[in-house]
Amino acid sequence: MALDEALLHAAPRLGLPVLRFYAWTEPAASFGYFQHYAEVEQLVQLRPLIRRPTGGSIVPHDADWTYSLVFPPGSQWYALRALESYRRVHEWVQAAFARLGFPSQLAASCRKAQPGQCFVGHEKFDLLWRNQKIAGAAQRRTREGLLIQGSVQPPLPAPRRPEWEKAMCEVALERENMSWQHFEPDSLLMEQLQTLLDQKYSTALYNRQR
Repeated sequence: MALDEALLHAAPRLGLPVLRFYAWTEPAASFGYFQHYAEVEQLVQLRPLIRRPTGGSIVPHDADWTYSLVFPPGSQWYALRALESYRRVHEWVQAAFARLGFPSQLAASCRKAQPGQCFVGHEKFDLLWRNQKIAGAAQRRTREGLLIQGSVQPPLPAPRRPEWEKAMCEVALERENMSWQHFEPDSLLMEQLQTLLDQKYSTALYNRQR
């Protein structure tokens, strides 16, 4: 979470989109920036609970595939309305799965679930596999850029995760003309990351502030 926020702060300086794939070292749940901790801890049994820099609701993390996208202010994606960027990111994920032989659909409407059950119901433009939600995302748009954090519960039998990550990059090249290269964080980004870790994300106060 700290690295995603650090990348958002660095977006104007970096000037290019960043796509990050990452995983969780233990079962956990993340929850939206504006949610109340006391309510969240009553709704989900998974621990630890981690507050995201983006909005949205509770997302369980265990065997899911997580990713983040950061776009600078000059990007075409930054100018999109929130619902449109949400649709486009899931069209991207959808195309990557289709490339691997897993057809899926974008949800045409919402189907509400009980609080804390993110992958039971779905929002408009979530990605569905056989009417079950398999991908959702949350966003944060500031003057510095656009951050999208996504979670994928892969369909079963699932493709190998490296194959899906490769397909994500290939689809972006074909559809968005995004040619990816390996990214190494520089010293300024690492300093920002450490500050966020020390003063924010490693503190219980930040998670419980609401």
